[in-house]
Amino acid sequence: MKIGVFDSGLGGLVITKSFINAMPEYDYFYYGDSAHLPYGDKTSGHILNYTLNAMRYMIANDCKIIIIACNTATSIALRYIQQRFIPSYAPDIKVLGVVIPTVEVAIENNSQRVGVIATSATIRSHIYRTELHKIVSTLNVEEIAAPELVPAIENNNFVIAQEFVQEYARSFTTCDSLILGCTHYPLLKKMFCDALPQVRVISQDELMSSKLKDYLLRHPEIENKLGKQGLRSFQVSSLNTHSQKVAANLFSDIPLVKA
Repeated sequence: MKIGVFDSGLGGLVITKSFINAMPEYDYFYYGDSAHLPYGDKTSGHILNYTLNAMRYMIANDCKIIIIACNTATSIALRYIQQRFIPSYAPDIKVLGVVIPTVEVAIENNSQRVGVIATSATIRSHIYRTELHKIVSTLNVEEIAAPELVPAIENNNFVIAQEFVQEYARSFTTCDSLILGCTHYPLLKKMFCDALPQVRVISQDELMSSKLKDYLLRHPEIENKLGKQGLRSFQVSSLNTHSQKVAANLFSDIPLVKA
């Protein structure tokens, strides 16, 4: 069976690349719901339905463990999926998100003020603030929605993205850490680091592979069922020439195909 990675578009390929670099022996299945991109401006009901459909599709494609790389889907749908959907639909499958691992890293080094930049839906859910305060109740958390960034990244318009990064960075100058709370944002990591040289920028592509490796070590009942032939399958719900080029920049040898 496979390690599955789900995202609303192509941003999750960045995390998938970090998984493959750290654990190349496993079989991977990537699914991006690009037909409904971006999730960040959708209602909670639509996000839940899209994510549930994706889980069904990935389970049908033999995913044993699924990482919801999309922060928006994690914030809106993960709890329902873990507590209600999976127990009745596929109780032997594990579904994990990206928020808790990110929060665990964010509170390292005695952070006093943590910034979060994410999609509108993720910020609206306040999931990062909630989870951070569960660990450090006195922590100052600054949350900012950046609805323009995902469309700019998906359209390969990094000039526009740079302008927005500069604008949003002004809100985080007093933070000691900044969570890039969207799977697409690692592609803007250098821009944020340059704009905020005194702030520790927390990017999920740098932390998720070690978190997944640790999880598999602690759960041999899952790890033992994973295929180790180095197979890769990358699929999206809507495909065009532009998305193929974006994917090829990350994985030149693995074709992106329509589901």
